[in-house]
Amino acid sequence: MIRSQDKKWRLLRSRLGRHPLWCAWQVTYRCNFRCSFCHYWRDEMGRLPEQTVEQFEYGAGKLGRWGSMMISLAGGEPLLRDDIVDIVRVVGRWHLPFITTNGYLVTEPLARELFSAGLWGISISIDYTDEARHDRARGMEGAYTQAVKALEICSQARQYPWQRVNLMCVLLDDNLDQVEPLIQLAARYGVYFMIQPYSVMKTGSRKFRYTGGVSVSTHLLRLREKYSNFLSNPLFLQRFDLALDGGIGRCSAGKAFFNIDSTGDIAICVENRPSPVANLYRDEISIISKKLREGGTDNQCRRCWYNCRGEIESLYNVIGLWKSLPTLLFDRGVPPDQSHA
Repeated sequence: MIRSQDKKWRLLRSRLGRHPLWCAWQVTYRCNFRCSFCHYWRDEMGRLPEQTVEQFEYGAGKLGRWGSMMISLAGGEPLLRDDIVDIVRVVGRWHLPFITTNGYLVTEPLARELFSAGLWGISISIDYTDEARHDRARGMEGAYTQAVKALEICSQARQYPWQRVNLMCVLLDDNLDQVEPLIQLAARYGVYFMIQPYSVMKTGSRKFRYTGGVSVSTHLLRLREKYSNFLSNPLFLQRFDLALDGGIGRCSAGKAFFNIDSTGDIAICVENRPSPVANLYRDEISIISKKLREGGTDNQCRRCWYNCRGEIESLYNVIGLWKSLPTLLFDRGVPPDQSHA
């Protein structure tokens, strides 16, 4: 396995070679939750075939010819895969693997195995500090209690200084007032807090409204100044108002980031799955690179401001890169202090 610090230098190699820095790699579309703001569980995606560990190993090595990438092992609920530890291990030989999970299936032995296999970070989704509201939105009784328990388990299971645990919040139309309590909840367990606005493409909803007479961006940036464990890049947060009111153009999908679905089809982003530009297993790496760049040319889509877009685009800005350096390049998996916890 390539050392963590060497992978970070290989990230620079990917950037200098004009290759993407982020890949969302769907390990499964199956999910044990029935979230009100997600359509995946409502359609047939959960019945799609899934890649084997051997395919992940081959694909990760092929992508490693560019350098290293931050790879989100996503879904669905990735922990439904019985072989998720093996997937993390083979992807982690070349890259920096993340998992985003609802936390329901996290156990102490599993968390230790994941971090031992080379997991760079895990994000646990919590959108409300009110147990009943979170459970209702996620369509699963006990979702909140288990998610909080997962924060504690993962925080204690980390084995290396560079391994991160995040509380991930989806900013919905009714939980802006929950952001500060959620930051404080994350701080109590010594983990970071991150946030992203919901996407109209994913929810079909345009209900979001500013509250309290202060813009969303201003409110979030003030909280970021107040709390040291609020990890989201400030340039990402600065554009929330625009993202929620008409959207942000000139998307860098295909150039800075891309998506691999559960069959190996490659699209410029997760929401472009029905229009793949290449396949990880059938196409040469040079063809994949060429097709991604072509697919991302003159992309004027403004329908999302996901982390995989906004956070990564921030890294292409000098100030944004500087703000991310402590946790991106240095071994800072734990927030520097918890003075506001």
